[in-house]
Amino acid sequence: MKDRSIFLSFCCLIVLIFSVCVFISEKNTDFQTLETNSSNELSNKKINWGIKREKDHIQPDLGKVNLSLINECEGYAIGNKEKPYIYLTFDEGYEAGYTSKILDVLKENNVKGAFFITAHYLNTNEDLVKRMIEEGHIVGNHTVNHKSMPDISDEQIKEEVMKLHISIYEKFGYEMKYLRPPKGEYSQRTLNTCNNLGYKTVMWSFAYKDWEENNQSGEENAKKMIINNLHNGEIMLLHGNSKDNCNVLDFIIKETKNKGYEFKSLDEFEL
Repeated sequence: MKDRSIFLSFCCLIVLIFSVCVFISEKNTDFQTLETNSSNELSNKKINWGIKREKDHIQPDLGKVNLSLINECEGYAIGNKEKPYIYLTFDEGYEAGYTSKILDVLKENNVKGAFFITAHYLNTNEDLVKRMIEEGHIVGNHTVNHKSMPDISDEQIKEEVMKLHISIYEKFGYEMKYLRPPKGEYSQRTLNTCNNLGYKTVMWSFAYKDWEENNQSGEENAKKMIINNLHNGEIMLLHGNSKDNCNVLDFIIKETKNKGYEFKSLDEFEL
């Protein structure tokens, strides 16, 4: 009888252990399913970033829904409307021969900017990237191949972002943390993916048609467009391949300061 009692107790223990294991397994499976479904539920609707300009140096309308998506992932698009701060950024897909002078002007005026570069730019202009870092500017991630993020998978986004991240780190020991989506195109899914990679997405509250190297609008138009649209908390986007931008940058910086604005680094960004 004693042996039978021991045997029955042992069997009950085995059943109990098996039941607990099954329960834990089912809970883990439920959690994994929940995580997968949550990821799949994020919208991949492609959004083209745009702004509606206002007069009299009033902050532009960035679109309530679009801005809320940026804010959800703790990205930057426009700063505090009460603070006369300007955040100067440049997109650098390729070098057209102007960035060296741009860096000279920034140094002369004691202004720090952010340069969003591609892998092509790094591979063909390593000395300029090195100079950006050494002179205290931010080097941001504009991805390896400048592909529209909503058109590619999460894994491809990771590759586009992290390959450039690793290259910069290996060459200069510099760790990038700001990202600008190629072509200004993004979705809720892509913002979430980049955020999970440790990146802060940076959009803009001012830009103008300056990116066509062989179709510049003229220096006077560039001055007018930039100065007339200055506003508190502005993230200013200029393209580094623009001859007009290069030639008017010194004027723009001095005139902006004369109007009471202060240039700040993205590291000092205030909402």
